[in-house]
Amino acid sequence: MSGAIPSTQAASRQVRAGTTEPAWVRGVLLTLALGFMGLFLVLPLAAVFAEALRKGVDVYLEAFKEPDAWAAIQLTLITAAIAVPLNLVFGVAAAWAIAKFDFRGKAFLTTLVDLPFSVSPVVAGLIYVLIFGAQGWLGPWLATHDIKVIFAVPGIVLATVFVTFPFIARELIPLMQAQGTEEEQAAMVLGATGWQTFWHVTLPNIKWGLMYGVILCNARAMGEFGAVSVVSGHIRGFTNTMPLHVEILYNEYQSVAAFAVASLLTILALLTLVIKSTIEWLEAQDPQPAAERPTEPAYLHGLLT
Repeated sequence: MSGAIPSTQAASRQVRAGTTEPAWVRGVLLTLALGFMGLFLVLPLAAVFAEALRKGVDVYLEAFKEPDAWAAIQLTLITAAIAVPLNLVFGVAAAWAIAKFDFRGKAFLTTLVDLPFSVSPVVAGLIYVLIFGAQGWLGPWLATHDIKVIFAVPGIVLATVFVTFPFIARELIPLMQAQGTEEEQAAMVLGATGWQTFWHVTLPNIKWGLMYGVILCNARAMGEFGAVSVVSGHIRGFTNTMPLHVEILYNEYQSVAAFAVASLLTILALLTLVIKSTIEWLEAQDPQPAAERPTEPAYLHGLLT
């Protein structure tokens, strides 16, 4: 018995360490990982801020006083403010249909959700030009009714919605599938309406995944370049988002101004990571994860009333 105790303690230490490899192996792997992150992530981010501040804070701030820069910032925020709520509705609806119901064409719908991941953003932009452009399928009708989609804000929003559509749905589908339909069925038996079931049963179970998907969707919406570049027309002060404005400034050899706007995008990305980490921490602190909530009628009745 006495000989078994040290081996048990050693096994416990190995479990806590997460590996049975020697310490030097873990050290080498950790060094490689940190070196890779430093070379390909931290160093480029630091270079962006270093170049943006190369001529001083005054020159850095001056880049944001330009009307074109403000127009690009405003258009980026407006686009995200429209695209993210749309994708929130579409993503929740698609995830709910795929995870909670069986119907003909379910596999096809799942494939459509993943389509923007496999299609190049440039191709997505060209698709909208083919449909809504002056020589496109709907172009003559739109011109007759004086409606502009391509080279205007609606085209930018449509392209952004397309490339960001999967983020919320793909976060929710596996989560809803893992939770099953028992709680929703029990709520229906208790007389709950569809809205009551969603609001009091489904939504609390998916709130963390939903927040995570919204954050990722918003980050991609503000940083999208390829699809927006095709449909925007690069009209300065009107249809340029921040990524497009950075490209124009850099091509005009205004490197400090270009990196200043790029640094704002970087700050927004870092803020996204902070919010993401905060949500993950809050999820870990949740005293009763969704998978462990009881499904007894008394519990559901308390939620619905």
